[in-house]
Amino acid sequence: MRFIVKIILNRNFILVLAVITGMIFGDAAVHIKDYTIYILGLTMIFSTTGIDSKSLLPLKKLFKPMLVGSVLNYIVFGIVVLILAWFLMPSKELFLGFVVIVAAPPGVAVIPFTGILKGDIEYSILGVFGAFLASIVVAPVLIEFFSKGANVSAYSLFILMIKLVLVPLLLSRLLLFKPIFKYVAKIRGKVVDWGFAIIIFTAVGMNRDVFFSNPKILVLTSVVLLLATFGAGSVLELVLKKAGRDYHENIAKVLLLTIKSSGFSVVTALTLFGKEAAIPSAVLAVIVLLYLLFLSIRFEIKTKRN
Repeated sequence: MRFIVKIILNRNFILVLAVITGMIFGDAAVHIKDYTIYILGLTMIFSTTGIDSKSLLPLKKLFKPMLVGSVLNYIVFGIVVLILAWFLMPSKELFLGFVVIVAAPPGVAVIPFTGILKGDIEYSILGVFGAFLASIVVAPVLIEFFSKGANVSAYSLFILMIKLVLVPLLLSRLLLFKPIFKYVAKIRGKVVDWGFAIIIFTAVGMNRDVFFSNPKILVLTSVVLLLATFGAGSVLELVLKKAGRDYHENIAKVLLLTIKSSGFSVVTALTLFGKEAAIPSAVLAVIVLLYLLFLSIRFEIKTKRN
């Protein structure tokens, strides 16, 4: 019984369950759609408690990791994704879905997985923090630039980023106070897992007719995201290794490049451009899961060999 409970509460199982139930019971997704922004807000508050305020001091050490995190997460990842999506996507809505993914901040999973892979956790915290702050400006500029004619206001986008990034980040500081955090720590993982699962369920459920009737879209979307994660991640690893960079820092950089917040991009795409634009983000959730599993399994094999 304990083994079954452990499986049910496993992050990977929860995400896969969200995708499967979205495919089967997708009709219910329409009733959740209007609440996804609040679910994301709560999820972001709990997930950003992983960014320890103490790691951000002294301030002079912030600049380089923050800059590197932002460049990798937006510029390098963005170039790969947007070029591929421009040529492969059959509709403007789907392309805009990829624009939203590029504009999204990194997934907070970067931090724990840096630890799992024995990388530089402090570097990943600073990189994630920098990319989060950058997203407040980068996202509105990027989305407005590519969505001309879609009646999207830069000011509205800026306010949305404040609500979805800055406010949760600030509120998460309150949860880090010791008397509160001892309770938060017990439920944080499950709140984040199930929060993102509900968001992914909504994106999959609202687009299940597309998945069943037009598998070509699913294949093309997967190709773009596989190349942007497995492909770009492998190339960066190889370049950093050839340059003789520190392994621990390299792991943080690879994760900062490849791991985006799929929950954030789902809600933003749904809010701004409708359900079709959320398809890439729904696929992203699965691709990111596969990539993290790949990195974890590869690390375990290397560890056993050594």
